[in-house]
Amino acid sequence: MTEIRLLLADDQALVRGALAALLDLEPDLTVVAQVGRGDEVVDAARASRAQVCLLDIEMPGMDGIDAAARVSAELPGVRSLIVTTFGRPGYLRRAIDAGASGFVVKDTPSAQLADAVRRVNAGLRVIDPTLATESLTSGENPLTPRESEVLSAALSGATVAAIAARVHLSQGTVRNHLSSAIGKTGTSTRAEAAHIARERGWI
Repeated sequence: MTEIRLLLADDQALVRGALAALLDLEPDLTVVAQVGRGDEVVDAARASRAQVCLLDIEMPGMDGIDAAARVSAELPGVRSLIVTTFGRPGYLRRAIDAGASGFVVKDTPSAQLADAVRRVNAGLRVIDPTLATESLTSGENPLTPRESEVLSAALSGATVAAIAARVHLSQGTVRNHLSSAIGKTGTSTRAEAAHIARERGWI
């Protein structure tokens, strides 16, 4: 039986430990590295010679989707599997676009998760079926990259001036992007637009 070497990336140590304990029970799976930050994934995967990286989405340093993109770019033989609490269709699309080989939610039974790891390692794509259906019915992300960036900055309730400074645009341009994003999300305020975009996994 060929060993599959795994890296776990999750900012919650308890979750990471539980996942490691479950996966290590499988005779062909070995957890060789664990990190709590997205920006540590590539270096740890390279050092541990991991073959599959199991990535949470929301982590400090870099989110799991950006980490999957870096793994895909810098370690082309290594696969990424997103394992997250946040089963949002927009996240699924972004993850696949970033080069992730799979996307499952954390309440997936351990036997199914182990099988997902094996399939991803074999070069197959594994996607939570409920999410796949939702993703097909929810439509494409209508936001431009700039609108997404401005809405992300607006999530904290920052003023237009603060958002403009953060994203290096004029206040007028920021207002235009916010107005466009409000229209595309069918909302009436930037706070609502940011909330909807986050719920759908667009930002």
